[in-house]
Amino acid sequence: MSELVRLSKRMSELGLSSRREADEWIARGWVRVDGQVVSELGSKVLPHQHITVERQAAAEQSKRVTVLINKPMGYVSGQAEDGYTPAVALIKPENHWAEDPSTEVFHPTQLRSLVPAGRLDIDSVGLLVLTQDGRVAKTLIGETTSVEKEYLVRVQYTKEGKLPDADLKKLCFGLWMDGKPLLPAKVRWQNDDQLSFTLKEGKKRQIRRMCDMVGLKVIGLKRVRIGKVKLGDLPVGQWRYLRPEETF
Repeated sequence: MSELVRLSKRMSELGLSSRREADEWIARGWVRVDGQVVSELGSKVLPHQHITVERQAAAEQSKRVTVLINKPMGYVSGQAEDGYTPAVALIKPENHWAEDPSTEVFHPTQLRSLVPAGRLDIDSVGLLVLTQDGRVAKTLIGETTSVEKEYLVRVQYTKEGKLPDADLKKLCFGLWMDGKPLLPAKVRWQNDDQLSFTLKEGKKRQIRRMCDMVGLKVIGLKRVRIGKVKLGDLPVGQWRYLRPEETF
């Protein structure tokens, strides 16, 4: 027999919403299971049951914005900590990129529940995604995400000579972290002191720890791409809207 699952979890699995959005819509009476409104949080369904959402839910979801910011050094990705300012504090009209091609107009309500979809260390810079849309968050940081993230990493070799080719291959595949093997990565030299890393996972300080394992010291780290979305010409400390035609 098929097992019952929480309605909010099933909606997330089907890509209808995030679990948080699902709970909100259920409470508002915007969710139907086999044509019947289900408004009790924690309700469970069978996998084969048909789930639909009211138009209001889709309309509300379409209002939710996603912004891209070129995070400067010294800002944290998420909540304020140890006196450091969160990157969301930069999302204000005066920092909106003048060349943003989006027709979206800034409104303070866009800051409500605007959260980072992934982290970027305080001493790293570059592309950071902040979103109100649970679907975007699930795409970028969900358990099954496989979205590539590309970084330019300036390094210094701490041993004599230069990094052996065998150690470059280890960066691509063969290193372990936190007791588990890392997923294959694409690592290649850009020039004499800069590497390009392309990863499909994001363990805490992963690139710095990987480099340390082969005798490389990270001097600077910049994220330049997430999936199909590039940092491009977005200036440091400024932000723009993700356009409707852009997907990760």
